[in-house]
Amino acid sequence: MKILGIETSCDETAAAVVEDGVRILSNVVVSQIDIFAEYGGVIPEVAARSHLEAILPVVDKALVDASCSWDDIDAIAVTHAPGLLGSLLIGTLTARTLAILHDKPLYAVHHLKSHVYANWLNAEETEPVFPLLALVISGGHTQILYMPGHNQFEIVGTTRDDAVGECFDKVAKILGLPYPGGPSISKTAKGGSEKYNLPHPKVKGLDFSFSGLKTAVLRAVQKELGLPITHPSHDLKNHLSQQQVADFAASFQKTAIEILVEKLKMGLEKYPDVKSVVVAGGVSANKALREALPDAYFPAPALSGDNGAMVAAACYFEIKSGVEPTDPYSLNIYPRISIED
Repeated sequence: MKILGIETSCDETAAAVVEDGVRILSNVVVSQIDIFAEYGGVIPEVAARSHLEAILPVVDKALVDASCSWDDIDAIAVTHAPGLLGSLLIGTLTARTLAILHDKPLYAVHHLKSHVYANWLNAEETEPVFPLLALVISGGHTQILYMPGHNQFEIVGTTRDDAVGECFDKVAKILGLPYPGGPSISKTAKGGSEKYNLPHPKVKGLDFSFSGLKTAVLRAVQKELGLPITHPSHDLKNHLSQQQVADFAASFQKTAIEILVEKLKMGLEKYPDVKSVVVAGGVSANKALREALPDAYFPAPALSGDNGAMVAAACYFEIKSGVEPTDPYSLNIYPRISIED
């Protein structure tokens, strides 16, 4: 079964063709990072306009790279939620139109499910075994999911405020590092010392909280520089030395990873039947996190971020689980669906 996956939830316009949920035939991603690096974050209206320009050429290239015609495609999958509304609208409208024009079944796929299923793509040796725990970590989400089987999701832990990826972005901004913050902090931390002690939020159960860690970094920087807490955060970078930036990056990264690993270990204690742990989402590309969880499954770094291949993979396993196609004439992005729907 060959599935065309379309992804436009944030700032990547992506399409891919995947065979039987695991074999990538093509994977085309047009990123808007260069556009938003100047602003230090994504501007939703600009992202939507960029998707509109790129979406059809990206889909066409995905088919060409896969050596497929529309006759070879068995289904179309598209990210339905969550994400930026304008960006999602471009992807869903495109997928609906293509499904109608080419008479293909359409599947609306949840974005976080897609990230989880990136772990099944081009698996070199073994696939994750159920039941499993999935740690989903990105700029917009931080969750622990319990999965007894394919397409069965139970949210057992979530963030109460900021996502870990958002925290990386905001700390990078404090330190004067470029957007996106995850790769910038990871690269800078290599030359730093983990000398600053930062707090671990005291949150009961498997839930997370990262807003306090972000504030702790801000206060630690102000204290290190001998500046009052009223000093604007955007000016701190002008007073930090290169070594101080590296040390704060290393200390923050270490603390953020410790928090994630601690909660995951608590999850394994709570669910002793778990046989595998998978990590998914943009932050899963972090090398230090991969080293801290040597026994966990991680997607290939190139598949950690948003891409169409993961959407197609998730769709395949939905189909195998008995999920019915979506009516292309009625699909919309309101109301937002839950991962448990």
